[in-house]
Amino acid sequence: VEFVKLAATYSKVNLGQGFPDFPAPDFLTEAFTRALGGGNHMLHQYTRAFGHPPLVKVLAQFFEKLLGRDLDPMTNVMVTVGAYHALFCCFQALVDEGDEVIIIEPFFDCYESMVKMAGGTPVFVPLRPNPPKDGKLMTSADWQLDPAELASKFSERTKAIVLNSPNNPLGKVFSRGELGLIAELCVKHDVLCISDEVYEWLVYDGKRHIRIASLQGMWERTVIIGSAGKTFSATGWKVGWVVGPDRLLQHLRTVHQNSVYHCATIAQEAVAQGFQRELMLYGKPESYFVQLPKELQQKRDWLVQSLDGVGMKPIIPEGTYFLVADISQFKSDVPDVPNSDEPYDYRFAKWMVKNKGLAAIPLSAFYSKAHKNNYTNFIRFCFAKEEATLKAANDILQKWKQEKTSS
Repeated sequence: VEFVKLAATYSKVNLGQGFPDFPAPDFLTEAFTRALGGGNHMLHQYTRAFGHPPLVKVLAQFFEKLLGRDLDPMTNVMVTVGAYHALFCCFQALVDEGDEVIIIEPFFDCYESMVKMAGGTPVFVPLRPNPPKDGKLMTSADWQLDPAELASKFSERTKAIVLNSPNNPLGKVFSRGELGLIAELCVKHDVLCISDEVYEWLVYDGKRHIRIASLQGMWERTVIIGSAGKTFSATGWKVGWVVGPDRLLQHLRTVHQNSVYHCATIAQEAVAQGFQRELMLYGKPESYFVQLPKELQQKRDWLVQSLDGVGMKPIIPEGTYFLVADISQFKSDVPDVPNSDEPYDYRFAKWMVKNKGLAAIPLSAFYSKAHKNNYTNFIRFCFAKEEATLKAANDILQKWKQEKTSS
């Protein structure tokens, strides 16, 4: 919230906030227009509370293909007000007073707050960087869990683990081996998995997103969270969903019914039509789910080159639309503040937006208090932007580099 406000006040170029500044695909906006102006006046009224029937049906068809199992659209799928609401329903429904929830760091910042709000206790385990020895740029795959450390976090009080793959902010796509380790521990300790997969289609370099619910013993203990905002580049529509076994979703439906109760009908209708199109084009070159990651990979590579060229060392992400960069070489630009408790990356990001007009987010914002100070040499950029936005960011960075060189 603090950095959104700073970006709105000072930034010429905002690579901080995680949403695209390019339009949603034509087929989706045209579906919305048809739903809005078409002859079906019932689309302006309430639909089924737990999900518009056409949307839950097509989501069930899609996830049947992805998971290799039969799904009941009425009991295995629930539509929410964006993935944020899906997360809220999960924590409120599944976490009780005193339950422990394992959170992998760095993490999307609401996980900790929502666990505490439900009366649970967050237990943190960090991904640890292992820089390559050959001097190459680090990638998000170089940040890994320590198997023994992860295993030590499971106890009789552990209720759930939160998995975010592809991960915001690192862009890490967990490998089958890493997911297998998590799955084995979940089964051994009878622990639930809240699997935040909102960036499931945004995976690069030929990598593949593997769904942990497809691994042995995991379907019955996993809730999968998805987002039309990330899937179709329409974050303002706030259409999300949860897919999972009825034994878990029945509790989420209780929270849903007693919080928002209902999600916007027309937006659900348009998203349903978007998924129907993608179901027909599944795996084909003209599919949006094939085209979008190709476009974003080019933008990622462009920003990597731009940051590397000025001395901010980027960590190449395997997925999402975020990129973390090491700012160590720029430390001399930002005045030190004696006796300050504020993490260095917070100061750097504030100084950068106020003095250079470029907005980014400090990486330590995605860590618990215990580990925050270990990761203060990094900031996060979003590259899901128009080419003109990325060019303007590059111009700022090049000018900054020239000023550093001349001084």
